[in-house]
Amino acid sequence: MEKYEKIKVVGRGAFGIVHLCRRRSDGAFVILKEIPVEQMSRDERLAAQNECQVLKLLNHPNIIEYYENFLEDKALMIVMEYAPGGTLADYIQKRCNSLLDEDTILHFFVQILLALYHVHNKFILHRDLKTQNILLDKHQMIVKIGDFGISKILVSKSKAYTVVGTPCYISPELCEGKPYNQKSDIWALGCVLYELASLKRAFEAANLPALVLKIMSGTFAPISDRYSPELRQLILNMLNLDPSKRPQLNEIMALPICIRPLLNLYTDIGNVKMRRIEKPLSTVQPGRQGRPGGRVPTIRSRDGTISLGSGKVHSLPLSSVYTWGNGISSPLRLPMLNTEVLQVSLGRTQKMGVTKSGRLITWEAPSVGSGEVSLPGAVEQMQPQFISRFLEGQSGVTIKSVSCGDLFTTCMTDRGIIMTFGSGSNGCLGHGNFNDVTQPKIVEALLGYELIQVSCGASHVLAVTNEREVFGWGRGENGRLGLGTQDTHNSPQQVCLPVEFEANRVVCGVDCSIIVSSQYSILACGSNRFNKLGLDTITTGEEPNPSNQVEEVHSYRPIQSEPLCSERIVHIDIGTAHSVAVTEKGQCFTFGSNQHGQIGCSSRRSSRVPYQVPDLQGISMAACGDAFTLAIGSEGEVYTWGKGARGRLGRKEEDCGIPKALQLDESHPYVVTSVACFNGNSLLAVKRNIFPITLLLPV
Repeated sequence: MEKYEKIKVVGRGAFGIVHLCRRRSDGAFVILKEIPVEQMSRDERLAAQNECQVLKLLNHPNIIEYYENFLEDKALMIVMEYAPGGTLADYIQKRCNSLLDEDTILHFFVQILLALYHVHNKFILHRDLKTQNILLDKHQMIVKIGDFGISKILVSKSKAYTVVGTPCYISPELCEGKPYNQKSDIWALGCVLYELASLKRAFEAANLPALVLKIMSGTFAPISDRYSPELRQLILNMLNLDPSKRPQLNEIMALPICIRPLLNLYTDIGNVKMRRIEKPLSTVQPGRQGRPGGRVPTIRSRDGTISLGSGKVHSLPLSSVYTWGNGISSPLRLPMLNTEVLQVSLGRTQKMGVTKSGRLITWEAPSVGSGEVSLPGAVEQMQPQFISRFLEGQSGVTIKSVSCGDLFTTCMTDRGIIMTFGSGSNGCLGHGNFNDVTQPKIVEALLGYELIQVSCGASHVLAVTNEREVFGWGRGENGRLGLGTQDTHNSPQQVCLPVEFEANRVVCGVDCSIIVSSQYSILACGSNRFNKLGLDTITTGEEPNPSNQVEEVHSYRPIQSEPLCSERIVHIDIGTAHSVAVTEKGQCFTFGSNQHGQIGCSSRRSSRVPYQVPDLQGISMAACGDAFTLAIGSEGEVYTWGKGARGRLGRKEEDCGIPKALQLDESHPYVVTSVACFNGNSLLAVKRNIFPITLLLPV
């Protein structure tokens, strides 16, 4: 107790006293539950022990955080997070019959929904979910579930039989003494939602027998017509007398009424509410004309036009995106829809980008239907005229990044939520099935996590959370998911990683995967053909003997090839049969197949030893296609080498084993913001390196 200073008693429960304390180390307020274990019965001690056990398992922003427990003066002390905003029950009572608006109800509800989903994923039942056990932060915007004293850990994932909980929230099956599982918590969640909408409990009576009769009959007063039919129907579904007909939590999350509030949640309290200007900036009124002097403001419209007062000075695009390959033999500038693209990704048929305002833009080549017939043996073709458009179905969602696979796409919002769409073959969409989806759909299994990065291979996906956990799904052949098998999974599966390994970035190849840690260590799994993952044991720079060669692994292993395993790798990408890595010093290493010169040496040497590409210094990023390599210099230089067929290198040249600079149609200095390769295609985004213009006029 020397670490804490008691401030006051804030509650007395069935098993002890609840203190508000100040932590001496940082002055933070905490809650301390004092439970006198010596005076307890065996069942009461088990309940106290259970609360500690449950709290240790749970880690979620909408669940009261557990700090520690210790014995002091024959009492068990449980230290946990303090929620100064009071209980949800107090909040409802203070409304004085003034109904909440639906947005506020759903804002609270989806937070409870996410917390309960996390609890159930740990095979735990809360068993006493009620508004008195749901707490609020000081701004009364973030809710946190607490009081896990009578929770039940479902070791068998089956059912619990003990009848516990607050009578007004217990389910019909408990009243009948029947076994129950998570559906009883969903009944209680329905009662909480009803209470938010009506400001009173769904089931109340003068005595317990009358209350049981009401619950068994499922009769309760209807909620106000001011609320949407979808909200009223959700309450009815959750309070269905038949547990099998109550929706699962993931089914509730997928309802249209819940998707918007889920996406708008403040997963990080420091985030500012997302805001997007939907109108073109060209509609913004220019500054006042005829000012007597001083600085004249400049306005940059969405098409890049610089306006000075009411006069236009010159026009510059905000950014450019180039593509080449697949028959396009030189960099082709794509139409931009008057926007700035920060990041790009490529799939078999997709060319996708993320704009500065958080929208997804896609470029599509019109299907050939002009009636023109190419002559036999013709090589030169007219460059296609791509059409750009914003992807629909994103209203109110800010996209942070995009990654493309073979006929499917994943995107991540600024709230750390993953959405997928496209072909569902191999389970790549992570929705628990193999169905195709035309519009971005939330990966429901990951809603309880905040994702920080996602990567797509041809037919599998990896994602990393802010807690450094890694999840994989999709095709499992060659062990590319790192789950120890070659099984395919259509929903996210957590990857087992070493305890000390803090995953920071994931990279998917065609048939393999790589995870880079925040300490620059690298794990890899899947096909190591030609040593493209660096899993061979190489220490001297000489070819490894057969016993030190690795062809395929089904679980993640540290890379073993020098100098990759000793350098600080800051960027890495995997092609079909080779890979490229960039070190902190700006050196470029290639490893794997050199059939077409993609390793970057003048000869067609076949070696399993990583190769430092000479004359390339100050490299900032790199990418691999099927048989070619691309690297970006610190000044925006673009180098390509390897297979040259069908314009892969961005110039009319066959295979080239030496890096050569590629010329972009840019008349002003620029920086490369993103690059992506897939099979024989490349996509590259650049941003003008221009300082803001401010003119001084004489007074």
